[in-house]
Amino acid sequence: GLAMDKIRKDMTFNEVLRAYPDTVKVFRKYGMNCFGCLGAEAESIEYGAVAHGINVDQLVEDLNKALKART
Repeated sequence: GLAMDKIRKDMTFNEVLRAYPDTVKVFRKYGMNCFGCLGAEAESIEYGAVAHGINVDQLVEDLNKALKART
């Protein structure tokens, strides 16, 4: 139903990290240490995941799980 995912794959890394700092550990788990990278400002999570060979749907699901875990 109404439990919409807060994080979408078209958001940029920095958008997500600013709004939900907890997600840093999820990105790290996937080996995405893109925080200081220039791409983090402009690149979508989807673009970054594809570049790293990561399943974007699984990543977004885990990011949203991390949000639910803290509420």
